[in-house]
Amino acid sequence: MKIKSKEGRPLPIFTSINTVAVIVGIVIGIGIFRLPPIVAANSANELTFLLFWIAGGIISALGALCYAELAALKPDAGGEYHFLNQGYGPSVGFLFSWGRMTVIQTGSIALASFILGDYASLIFDMGTYSSAIYAGTTVIILTGLNILGTSYSKSAQNVITSIVVLLLVITAIFSLVADTSVPPPPSDEGGGLQTSSAGAAMIFVLLTYGGWNEAAYLSAELKDVRHNMLGVLLSGIAIITIIYVLINYAYLHVLGFDFLQNTEAVGVDLTEQVFGPGGGLFMAVIVIVSALSTVNATIITGARTNYALGRDFSLLSYLGRWDGIRNTPRNALIVQGVITLLLIIVGGVTKQAVVTMVDYTAPVFWFFLLLTTIALFIFRSRNNHNDIPYKVPMYPLTPLIFVLACLFMLYSSLTFTGIGALFGVGVLLLGVPILVWARRHKINSNTYI
Repeated sequence: MKIKSKEGRPLPIFTSINTVAVIVGIVIGIGIFRLPPIVAANSANELTFLLFWIAGGIISALGALCYAELAALKPDAGGEYHFLNQGYGPSVGFLFSWGRMTVIQTGSIALASFILGDYASLIFDMGTYSSAIYAGTTVIILTGLNILGTSYSKSAQNVITSIVVLLLVITAIFSLVADTSVPPPPSDEGGGLQTSSAGAAMIFVLLTYGGWNEAAYLSAELKDVRHNMLGVLLSGIAIITIIYVLINYAYLHVLGFDFLQNTEAVGVDLTEQVFGPGGGLFMAVIVIVSALSTVNATIITGARTNYALGRDFSLLSYLGRWDGIRNTPRNALIVQGVITLLLIIVGGVTKQAVVTMVDYTAPVFWFFLLLTTIALFIFRSRNNHNDIPYKVPMYPLTPLIFVLACLFMLYSSLTFTGIGALFGVGVLLLGVPILVWARRHKINSNTYI
């Protein structure tokens, strides 16, 4: 069958500033308020701790250089789906989109929504399932905002991201001028083991930096993408790296290295030390706003992959309808929202929502990030170098280094996670029989036969 005609196509309405706001909004989330103590516990000293965070920015920048070439060469609303589809064939592209729709993106939205729910419940608790209620309500409202139109969701993203950055910068500045008399280290009973492992530290650093690759899904909507994508990616990562280094230096300055290695609520500890007893409420507000930013940005980019899948695969053509009036993938947003709500229900029942969602998404995410980076070598072998709008510097060394980083993270995500990881891989593999069935019945587009 031929690919069906669409209601409309994505319009290039995202400026560089809009796109940077999406990147920063996705990346700067709850990780910076939870993971630094684990990184510190695996650091030999304060300098090593800060160098890990700088290294995370550098590794992310290497990945951004690779993605900039991919996006400039093949701009498309499908982002990584389009790269994989073009590089390896439609079967891999389909499995990626299936995994992103059912595991990566929906799991990430549910994770950030649960974090929002946890902190919102500190302000007003609605009972046993308070976090799940807040999480579900957040997904419904922000999905509805995106359905109303991309102009509304991107404007909201600009505002929310600006608030997040402002709050974090204010916190860092006040922390740097605060009383440097650090509190005594908390008891490390049942935890606080310092292993001084660079590998273990970088697992959590790179997890905190995760999400910069989402810019690829806006490549069809970014103005003058061939010239602007590199600047967008590097600007976003530079802003994130500066904020992360500032916040972590503030942790060291206010709390001290020993305290940081043993605490489990570093964000609350920091703000209470700087602002007094009311600091915990201030931190709750920061995390809630950060989670809103992450959820909205992830909804924006996630629906683009679902749209691209429906556009190219007629069995799921419902997803491939673009609302030309509102410039938004309406049906893709609805399906994404429903799947996310189902995950929230499961998470609410298990009572271990955050851990479950992290385990659920990590292996699938790093596997496809690895394949996407390798696709760069495939496109280089196929294209005349003069036809490539932007070329990653120091090729092939730059992509090779990032490939090694992806391999390490894939190994770590399978080794150091729980049963949720196997469940995520299992859901990904469910896409295989769907693909086989569709090919046998020839109800898909010509590219899949």
